Amino acid sequence: MNVLLLAWKVKLPPMMEIITAEQLMEYLGDYILDAKPKEISEIQRLNYEQNMSDAMAILHKLQTGLDVNVKFTGVRVFEYTPECIVFDLLDIPLYHGWLVDPQVADIVKAVGNCSYNQLVEKIISCKQSDNSELVSEGFVAEQFLNNTATQLTYHGLCELTSAVQEGELCVFFRNNHFSTMTKYKGQLYLLVTDQGFLTEEKVVWESLHNVDGDGNFCDSEFHLRPPSDPETVYRGQQDQIDQDYLMALSLQQEQQNQEINWEQIPEGISDLELAKKLQEEEDRRASQYYQEQEQAAAQVQQVQGAPSVASGRQSGSNERKRKEPREKEREKEKNSCVLL
Repeated sequence: MNVLLLAWKVKLPPMMEIITAEQLMEYLGDYILDAKPKEISEIQRLNYEQNMSDAMAILHKLQTGLDVNVKFTGVRVFEYTPECIVFDLLDIPLYHGWLVDPQVADIVKAVGNCSYNQLVEKIISCKQSDNSELVSEGFVAEQFLNNTATQLTYHGLCELTSAVQEGELCVFFRNNHFSTMTKYKGQLYLLVTDQGFLTEEKVVWESLHNVDGDGNFCDSEFHLRPPSDPETVYRGQQDQIDQDYLMALSLQQEQQNQEINWEQIPEGISDLELAKKLQEEEDRRASQYYQEQEQAAAQVQQVQGAPSVASGRQSGSNERKRKEPREKEREKEKNSCVLL
């Protein structure tokens, strides 16, 4: 929608500050219907109508996110899925920068022409193999995923800079997140949409010039504009990252936990089954962690609430005088017990 708005293909009413997801879907649906080509052949018309029908069927997914499957051989290479039809139908280029450097032969061999999902399955299969060469290949592929966890490589960044045309409006996919991207004077920029920048009217674009994500903020004319309140922006960015992470978990369970016992996972397991197993393992560890915390807290309470052992002897009169203060002190200790 941001691409369509910036390209003046869709217009919102003036002075509108808040819009619901349902309203956005209505605008998008209307544009898809209006964008139907007028003078096309019968075969092209049937093909377009089929694509439009497929796109409308998954339009509701746009409110939570689309699950696309990248391939590591090109910035515009994705596994063809119904989700990709939306971008084709709207004539919006979709890019990513998660590429293998062709000069690193062992990684090129390990990754091959696999998509992300296929590569995860290959890693699992290789780890279960008795062939040492396959085991080594699986390890190299796994290391590649771990070392490029930001889903952007320097080779991919170079290819992106070369592939995106000057002034082109497109969508950039990274970390299970879609961003509006453009190119200005040879430099790539991402549209700033994090909620931390809601009140930063002068901050519009962020440069994409390295894989670490620390770009420079610019205004609508691409002039440098540092945020007025960096601390507020930082908190807003962290909130946005948390939201994106939770959404990403609902879309795709990535193979990130290296402590899983892969030998217990059967060969040929699907991504959905793998995701369930990873989630079950995570839930089990979370439950175990909270049980340990409760046990530790109970032990602390027992120690603090237990009577202390007296050493030596006191006379009867002194014992009566000190009995009441000790009971009060013990009661105070019990009430001030802290759960870790």
